[in-house]
Parts: sequence; structure tokens; C-alpha cells
Amino acid sequence: MSALVAPASPVGPAVLRHRWWILAVLCLAQVTVVLDNTVLTVAVPVLTTELGASTSDVQWIINAYALVLSGLLISAGSAADRYGRRRMLLAGLVLFGAGSLAAGLATTTGQLIAARAGMGVGGALLVTATLAVAVQAFEGPARQRAIGIWAATSALGFAVGPPVGGAILAHLPWQAIFLVNVPVALVCLVAVRLLVPESRKAVTGRLDVPGVLLSTAGLTGLVWAVTAGPERGWAAPAVLAAAVAGVLLLGLFVAWERRVADPVLDLGLFRDPRFTGAVCGVVLITFGATGALFLLTQHLQFVRGYPAWEAGLRMAPFALSIVLLNLSGVAAALIRRLGRPTAVAAGMALLAAGLLAVTYTPGEGYPVLLGGLLLMGSGCALANPAIVEAVLSALPPERAGAGAGVDGTMTEVGGSLGVAVLGAVLNARFTALLPAALAGADSFPAALAAAGTDGERGVVRDAFRVALETGQTAGAAAVLAGGLVTAYLLHRARPR
Repeated sequence: MSALVAPASPVGPAVLRHRWWILAVLCLAQVTVVLDNTVLTVAVPVLTTELGASTSDVQWIINAYALVLSGLLISAGSAADRYGRRRMLLAGLVLFGAGSLAAGLATTTGQLIAARAGMGVGGALLVTATLAVAVQAFEGPARQRAIGIWAATSALGFAVGPPVGGAILAHLPWQAIFLVNVPVALVCLVAVRLLVPESRKAVTGRLDVPGVLLSTAGLTGLVWAVTAGPERGWAAPAVLAAAVAGVLLLGLFVAWERRVADPVLDLGLFRDPRFTGAVCGVVLITFGATGALFLLTQHLQFVRGYPAWEAGLRMAPFALSIVLLNLSGVAAALIRRLGRPTAVAAGMALLAAGLLAVTYTPGEGYPVLLGGLLLMGSGCALANPAIVEAVLSALPPERAGAGAGVDGTMTEVGGSLGVAVLGAVLNARFTALLPAALAGADSFPAALAAAGTDGERGVVRDAFRVALETGQTAGAAAVLAGGLVTAYLLHRARPR
């Protein structure tokens, strides 16, 4: 298979013939990586019973994967450009598959946490390499549609995690949640070797090892602090220490990248207003969207009373509408017609409107809830591809891996902040509404357990419903504000 070492050249005929098959393989790998972030939500009771996992153990089992993945995204993107996107895609599949096998064979919580961390390494390589390969395999309008389909698979993986996990646990032991990834990784390995040509950036300098270490440690510390803050308290010594260390390490990373000859992240990219505007947009949009969707899952479970897997199933129209609009090419055609700034603003306005409709829909009945979810899906189908393409279009094709790494990192940071901040809004409002007798309860299940009468339990449920409405309204406002600010930044940055 010939190598595409000069990625700026036109796409070769072999790639043109197989490019949609290539995209199918990339999307299969991407949806598996994203799904692994949410599939464990329904397995917590089983893990607690069968492995004797404590609350801290469960948190690490869930978070080890996301922390390692988010910490390595920038380095993984740089590695894809330097060493070859196909090579890093293959390495990611091997590591993800091996980590999944180790997780499925784990007999202790320590083994499972270590396996999940190993899966995070593979996941970081896959998130960046899949998007970078898609950029190399497509050109022009087809690239816009391919990016939209790639982005849609992320939404699909997020939404189907709980129902898929619930279906597996209904018939198989918990180990199957991880072991099912192994044949998927093997199929993708064979397909990538047969279909995907190599492409890389021509480099002569040495690997920026200090930059890799500083970015990984700094991002991991910062994301852990944001993730652990709502649970442990923002003033907890461990949270403060991790946040301060993360910020200091990232400051050192910036200082080092300015002086090194061949940096892992070229900070000169941020001098391009298109790139800066798009990156700011990623943070703003994922802040509002991820935080709001996090509250929506609680709304469906605690207010409407659905179990986790059924809540995920009822949210499926949200993800399916994103996939349908991108697979059909409708979203790409609208983005071309409207332009990226308008598409982002309109998409986020639809998402905010749908979220408000879901929030204030009466508890009985599904049709209005379905309508809100379809509005939300239509908004994401329009805005997400536009913002990803805005990030990548500001870069030359030979830096596609770096662009994918920055996009993934900002998505993780924005999403973590959204969950933390909107979760804090929810908790603050909930505790303020609780009666004095239940003031010590710091969560809905704890307050419900402490309530002694049906009347008190009704007060707790009403307080949580109102708190969720407050948090989801704040999320809708953040989504709309993020979309408008991003559209403004992208409009100002357009080449004159």
C-alpha cells in the first residue's frame, strides 16, 4: 500500500474507491471509544457486588479511562502527524482491544482500574487518528459530510451506552461489557490494514518529550480536579492541589513550547483567528451541551422514574436524528448553504429550544419529550460538524492530527466543566429548597432516604424537580450563549 507522505496532495485513486468503507471503519472505532465512556453507568451495582468495589473504587473504574484519554489527546494527535496516522490508528486498536481483554479478565478492582487506564491510551490514539485519517481521505464537500458523520457517531456512542450496557447485563455477566470490544477491535484492525494508506507530516526534529510529559500531566490534573470537585468539594486539599498543579504544569508547557524547535503543539496556530475562534467555540458549546445532557439523564431517571438503561433508550431519538441528518447529507447541505457561523448559531438555538421543551414538559406522556429530543438532535447535527470543520479548516492538512488532538482536548475540558458547573448549580438549588430537617442531605437519594413521611418525600421530589429545571435552564442559556459567541468569533475571523 503506497504511503501518502505528502498529505497536501490530491487524494489517490485507491483511497477514492474505498473512502466510504474507510469512513465506516473509522466510525465503528470511534463509536466504540465513546460508548465506553457511558456504558458503565448501568454496571455500577454489579461491580459493587461482585468485585466488592467501594464508592472510591467505582469512581476510579469509571474515571480512569476518561482521565487518561483526555490527558493524552494532544500528544496522540502530534504522534499521528509525526509517526503516521495509519500506524497510530493500528496502535490504538491494539491497545484498546488489549485493555478491553484485560478488563474482561480482571478479578480485582485494581486490575480493572489499570485495564481501563490502558484502554484510555488506546482511546486517545483512536479519537485523534480516526478524525485525521478522515481528513486525509476526503476533499471538498465530501470532507464536510464525512466530518459530520464522524461527529454523529460520537453522539450515537454517548446515547446508546446505557441501553447497550443494560441489554448486555440482562443476559451476560459484567465482563461481557468489555469483552465485546475485542472482536470489534480485531475487525477494525484487519480493515485498516487492507483499506487505509499511510500519511504523515514530514518532520526532521526530535520528539518533544518534555512537552508530551507536561501536557499529559497538566491536563490530567486539571480534568481530575474539575471531575472530582463536585463530589469531594472544591475546597478539598486534593482537588485544590490537583487544580493548582495542573494549571502550573500547563503554564510550563506553554513556556516550553514557545522555545522548542519542534513542539508537540505549535502555539503559532493560535495566532490564526479562525483557529482561536473555533477552539473557543468547542469549549463553549460542549460546556453547555454536555452539562445540559448530564442533567437531562438525571431528569429522566429521578423525575420521570426511568431506570438508567430505559432513560438511555428514550434518549435514543436524540442521537438517531443526528446520525440520520448527517448520513443523508442534509446537515452538510445546510451548513454549506448557511455558512459555518450561521449554522453554529442556528444549531445551538435549536438545541437550547429542545432542552427547554424537554425540561418543562409535563411528567406524563412521551410525544412532547420526543419532539424536544428531535429538536436537540437537529441542532447538534447542524452545529457539531460545523465547529469541528472550523477547527480543522484553519490548519494545513499535514497537521490534521494536531487539530484532532486540540478539538478532542477542548471537548473533554468543556464537557467536564459543563458537568461540574451545572451540577453545582443543581446541587446548590436543591439543598436550598430542602426543608430544615433534611438540610444535611447532599444528594437526591440521600434526602429521599432521610425523609420520614410521604409528605417529606413529596417535598424532596418537588425540590429536586425545581432544581433540575433551574440547572437545565442555565444549561440551555449556556448553549445559546456559546453558539452566539462562537458564531460571532467565526464570523469575525472569516478571511476578507
